[in-house]
Amino acid sequence: MKTKQLLSLFLAAAMVLALCACGAGPAAPGAMASEAPEPSQSAQTEEMMITDMIGREVSIVPGSYERVVCIGAGALRMYSYIGDVGLLCGVEDIDNLSLQERPQMFDGVARPYVLAYKDVFSKLDSCGVGGPNAQSAEAEKILACKPDIVISEYEDLDRENALQEQLGVPVVTLKAGPGGVFDQAFAETMTMLGTIFGKGEKAAELVKFIESERAEIERRTADIPEEDKPSVYICGLGNWGTTNHLMTAQNYIAFEVAHVKNVVTDLTANGIQPIEEEKFVSLGEDMDIMIIDAAAVKNIRPLYAEDSTMFDSSKAWRDGEVYLQMAYNAYYTNYETALIDTWFIAKSVYPEAFADIDMTEKTNEITEAFLGQKLAEEIFACPASFGGYQKIDTADFFN
Repeated sequence: MKTKQLLSLFLAAAMVLALCACGAGPAAPGAMASEAPEPSQSAQTEEMMITDMIGREVSIVPGSYERVVCIGAGALRMYSYIGDVGLLCGVEDIDNLSLQERPQMFDGVARPYVLAYKDVFSKLDSCGVGGPNAQSAEAEKILACKPDIVISEYEDLDRENALQEQLGVPVVTLKAGPGGVFDQAFAETMTMLGTIFGKGEKAAELVKFIESERAEIERRTADIPEEDKPSVYICGLGNWGTTNHLMTAQNYIAFEVAHVKNVVTDLTANGIQPIEEEKFVSLGEDMDIMIIDAAAVKNIRPLYAEDSTMFDSSKAWRDGEVYLQMAYNAYYTNYETALIDTWFIAKSVYPEAFADIDMTEKTNEITEAFLGQKLAEEIFACPASFGGYQKIDTADFFN
C-alpha cells in the first residue's frame, strides 16, 4: 500500500514539473502581442497593380525603387513634391542649370522645384533634352541611366506602353487636370506617387494642406455681396514667352476659388485663349482691377514701346489698379505658384478680407509644404519675377 502511495506521489510531482516546464515555453497566442516582430520588408512591398493617370494598368512594388527618372513637362516637379530626390539617377537637360547646351527658354523664370534642388539636379546624368519641343522620350538616354522606374508626363497611351516595353521597367504617367492645383486629378496624382514610393503620409498631408488653403480663401470671400465685388480682368495667361495682354480665360480657377467677378463672361469656350483687341477695348470701362501674369511682361514691353496708349481704354490702368502675379506656367504648371497666386489675387481684390496676409510669409509657407523649403527670397529674386508680388506703377513699369 505504501509503495502504491509513494508511486502516486511521484507521478503527481512529475506532472507538476512537466506543467511548469510547459509554462516556461512559448507564450500563448496574444499574450505578448506587443512584442511581435514588425512585418518583413518583403511583406510590405508585394507587387500590386495601379491605374495611372491616363488609364494604363502598371505593375509596381511600392517603396522598392532606388533609381528614378522623370521625363516630360511637369513630371520631375510633381515627383519632387512627394518623392526623394536622392533616388533620381537622371535628369532632363532643361532642369540641369549647370549645362551650357540646354533649352534655356525658362531661364530667369521661377521654377521652385529647380530652385530647391538645383544642386542635386546638376550632378545627374542626362535622361534627355526635355523642354516643350521634346515630343517623345529619349529611350537610349533613359536606359543609360539604369532606372528601375520611370515617371512620365507624356500623355500618349501607345507611346507609354511602347516605352515601358523597351525599357523593361514600370513607366507611370502623371496628369493634373484643367483645374491645376485644385483639380481632383492633381490630388489623385499625389496619392498615386505616395503609393509608388512609400510616401502615402506625405502625399496625404500635401493634399490636405491644399484643401485647407482653398477652404480658407473661400471662407474669407464667400459672403462678400455681389454688388461689392469689383470686376477683374486677368491677362498674360498661358505658356511662358507666348502670351500677352489679350490672353485670358472666363473660367480662371483662381477667380472661382476666391469668388472674384470676372469681367470676361461671354466667350464661346472655356480655357485660356486670346481675345480680339476690339474686345479688350470694349471691356475697358468695366475693368476695375487688372491682374497681369508675369509671363506676359516680356511680350507686352515691345508692344507698349510701339503704342503707350494700348492700355488707356482700361479703367483699371488709368486708376492704377494693376497687379503683377508670379508666372505659374514654365515647363508646365508650377502648382505651388498657382496656389500662391490665388492668395495674391484674393488679397489684391479684397484687401480688407486679407489684411493679415503677408505674401512673403504665405509664399514661404506654401513652398515649404510642397518642397520642404522656404523659397520666397529666391523666387522674388528671379529676373522674371520683377521683385515679387506687387501693385505696379503703370507710369513706369513697361518703360
